Amino acid sequence: MSVMFCRHEPVKHPFYIEPLRIHIWSSQELCYVIYNNPLLVLEDFVDDHLIAFIREELDMEYLAAKLEKLIKSGEDNDQLLLVILSECSYYPAAEQNRFHQEVAALKKLSPAQYAKRKGDYMFGLKQYGRAAAIYGKILESPREPGEETGFTGKVWCNLGCTYARMFQFDRAGSAFYHAYLESKDQEILKRMYFLTRVNSGTELKEPCRSAVTEELAGAWDREVEETKEKAKSSESVLKIEGLFEKDPIKRMAGASKLVKQWKQEYRGMI
Repeated sequence: MSVMFCRHEPVKHPFYIEPLRIHIWSSQELCYVIYNNPLLVLEDFVDDHLIAFIREELDMEYLAAKLEKLIKSGEDNDQLLLVILSECSYYPAAEQNRFHQEVAALKKLSPAQYAKRKGDYMFGLKQYGRAAAIYGKILESPREPGEETGFTGKVWCNLGCTYARMFQFDRAGSAFYHAYLESKDQEILKRMYFLTRVNSGTELKEPCRSAVTEELAGAWDREVEETKEKAKSSESVLKIEGLFEKDPIKRMAGASKLVKQWKQEYRGMI
């Protein structure tokens, strides 16, 4: 996620948006975040903390007071967002109308469909812990009338991908297993087979085991080996190899910096 450079306002204490892992320093950046991340801001984004930032750091007392008044009157959150876009005058009317239409389309989704979109959005941000929680809540809820065919299977599959990204391979295998029972999709079977190659403790259960023919296993094994070869030339691997070519002091400093970066990224994921 990147924020376009724009006029710097006299902000001493920037507003931190945790899911995006960024600080914003201006009203323009605030509008940019709102406009490009409707699934992030539609629920509880405009709160006392944001209003205080608008009043005290952006020096926009009128906008802050207007938002407080609208909240007290029970105005919907999407209308608060539109007020911010309008008062900050960063996006023209046509763009504001486009945002309004996108929000209206999201609000027409069923609760389960909206939740899945939110989970997919969090997955895209590498917020895997949050995505897993959203997918889990969908699966725990009763199925909605008129639910699209294969919807539950898609949620199970996405949950499996999420757990795999967090290296929780047993949970990933279980989620993929449920997804396969729902859909009998060979692509899901393939992901389950790959898990057995990544984690020796993962085993295929029936009916998945019987569905993996020798021909499929051979093709997937070749794909695994090709992926391993490509991984050897990846940027991360080359960065690590480059560390070992440096003198001991620079190597330790570089390794410490790299591990710290990995830890920060992983904390963000869970």
